[in-house]
Amino acid sequence: MSTDEVYGDILEGSFTEKDTLKPSSPYSASKAAADMFVLAYARTYGLHAMITRCTNNYGAFQFPEKLIPKTIIRAAMNMKVPIYGTGKNVRDWIYVLDHCEAIDLVMREGEKGEIYNISSGEERTNVEVVREILRIMGKDEDLIEFVEDRPGHDIRYSLDSSKIRRELGWKPRHSFEEGIRKTVEWYLENEWWWKPLADKRILHPTPWKLKW
Repeated sequence: MSTDEVYGDILEGSFTEKDTLKPSSPYSASKAAADMFVLAYARTYGLHAMITRCTNNYGAFQFPEKLIPKTIIRAAMNMKVPIYGTGKNVRDWIYVLDHCEAIDLVMREGEKGEIYNISSGEERTNVEVVREILRIMGKDEDLIEFVEDRPGHDIRYSLDSSKIRRELGWKPRHSFEEGIRKTVEWYLENEWWWKPLADKRILHPTPWKLKW
């Protein structure tokens, strides 16, 4: 399971599985390297392995430091909701259960050594995501606070997932509106899970600035 970040960012259009990898962070570079190892083992040793590259997941049980759970938790506490930079960075958001179904399908029916992009086509800017969460929660947008951008923050990720849709018959079952509402409801109903995890360090507006 890889990531859309291995392609780098793209201002227009969407990446296909045949596009050149251009990771822009140490994290995405490590994922790109792992992809190369998997493909090499599949070719050299016949390992029955496939690669999936997915866009941004959201849903239940996501760690509180991520944008969507952090927004829900801080808004529930009437705390400021931090957004990096201008908030105009674009991501394709896929509900986690749709991603899980795609992975299961690739494991069962995918071709050895093949790569499958997984995306929902539900692109939103970060500030649009936060505003939708606040709307669902009945919170004022005054809670939004723009903070210093994080290092290496790519502008836009976008994947063409026509291959997995065409060859394996997969498609997402949840719209962003439906998925984000379910996610908000889950976090509000399950404080027992996230409260022990949501300390000041995890919910910090700019966690990369903290001294470890």
